[in-house]
Amino acid sequence: MSLKLFKKDYENRRCFCICCLSLSIFLLTGLRYANAEISDLTLALQNTRNACSGISDAMYDLKTKAGINTAVTGVGTVAGGVALGTGIAKANVDQEQKDLMDQVVAQLIKEKSDVEIEKLEIENESDFMRKVSEVINEKDSEMTLKMQKIEKLEEKSETLGHVRTGTLATSTVTNVAGTAIAATNKIDEDLESRVNKCISATKELSNAKLVAKAEGNADDAEIAKAEQIIVNCREWEFVDLKSVNKRATGAVISSGVGIGTGMVGTITSAVANINTTRNGNGQKEKSLNTTSNVMAGASMAASAAATVFNAAQISAIKKAATVADKCEGALK
Repeated sequence: MSLKLFKKDYENRRCFCICCLSLSIFLLTGLRYANAEISDLTLALQNTRNACSGISDAMYDLKTKAGINTAVTGVGTVAGGVALGTGIAKANVDQEQKDLMDQVVAQLIKEKSDVEIEKLEIENESDFMRKVSEVINEKDSEMTLKMQKIEKLEEKSETLGHVRTGTLATSTVTNVAGTAIAATNKIDEDLESRVNKCISATKELSNAKLVAKAEGNADDAEIAKAEQIIVNCREWEFVDLKSVNKRATGAVISSGVGIGTGMVGTITSAVANINTTRNGNGQKEKSLNTTSNVMAGASMAASAAATVFNAAQISAIKKAATVADKCEGALK
């Protein structure tokens, strides 16, 4: 009886062991099968999708800001050009006015006016206009016409002075805005890191594809998808991201110069056009006008340079954005 129980117990234990062994073999086979399903190529495809997605959105933002800045500095260039042109026109008007004044004085002296020559010595323009009016004979139509023209030229000169001051101020404001935009419109470390990770992931995908093809156990659809992604995303290797930032720096420097020259030009133009200056020392007014015109030219040149840098930055960003769009299009 005891022998029969022993044999029965032995049979039960033997069946249990066989069942355990079968279960172990099944589990190991399942794990191996699962690992075969999630191949290195599949993982590489997933990693590349994660690494290369979302870059095009950041590039779009950069391109938009660069476009806005190009328009802003373009307005500054135009404003600087208008200021310079207005300043030159004002200088011509002032010279014409001075020539007429000289003719009036010469004519008064030639006609031997009752007013002694010493009395024609003046301290300022207003005093001159008043004294000349006192000695002009009302019947002298030529003299009267000259005096009327001098007054009109005076008004025109003052108006041109205000226009020059206003356009210089506009140029300065646009350069301030341009500096602020360009200073922030750069590829930061985070975006550069994302691009570099995309490049690395694409290289790993290329290696995984070669291994999968060599082993001959890869899915044809996965191989085709991997090749499509590799062709489009590997172009990041040929994009010079630093050029985007270099052009932004150039725009910042140029706009900064435009701010400095624009501010000096605006101030000198305003001072040159106030009554105290216009009715005072003629040489001082001329010097201020000359300085203002020079600053207007410098501001225009600086704004133009910033515009060129911004346009060049747009070109560099467009190239990067095109690669980003093609790469992310292949990921879908």
